[in-house]
Amino acid sequence: MELYKGRPENTDGRLPREIRTYDFLDKLGIEYFRTDHGPANNMEACNEIDAVLDVLICKNLFLCNRQKTNYYLLMMPGDKKFKTKELSSQINSARLSFADPDDMLKYLDIEPGAVSIMGLMNDKEHTVQLLIDEDVLNGENLGCHPCVCTSSLKIKTADVIEKFLPATGHEYRIVHLIGED
Repeated sequence: MELYKGRPENTDGRLPREIRTYDFLDKLGIEYFRTDHGPANNMEACNEIDAVLDVLICKNLFLCNRQKTNYYLLMMPGDKKFKTKELSSQINSARLSFADPDDMLKYLDIEPGAVSIMGLMNDKEHTVQLLIDEDVLNGENLGCHPCVCTSSLKIKTADVIEKFLPATGHEYRIVHLIGED
């Protein structure tokens, strides 16, 4: 894996959702670094990617309430365990579960394995609420997918919070997850 600055020179074979991500970031003047890789479908693969990017491992979970009336994108450190009860009480939501892949595609234009804050640029109706664990905000940079699981980006946390989110019209809520047994 190599580290590149900015978008790929050759976009042949790349999905439109990935190219739209680069277009959006470039339009906002957000600098980013990128690495291409095989599908990152386990934490070991994510660890290798994050070593190249030199960023905090970030888990991105797409969740919903039982009635499927509220959808959430949770960003949390990859080394924390996710406890639904712990999060549910903080956001006053009854039983949370993982949202269906169809809903992920519908609202974020993302498929399983590529869940990312970048998908919020596709949520024009602001259906998805962003939840960020406070530890993620402490890092200078964060790592995320450009809406596909075969590339990863390193972006300044401040640029995501101060430029990207306002451009998408999304706000965020800080949560405190302990993630211990």
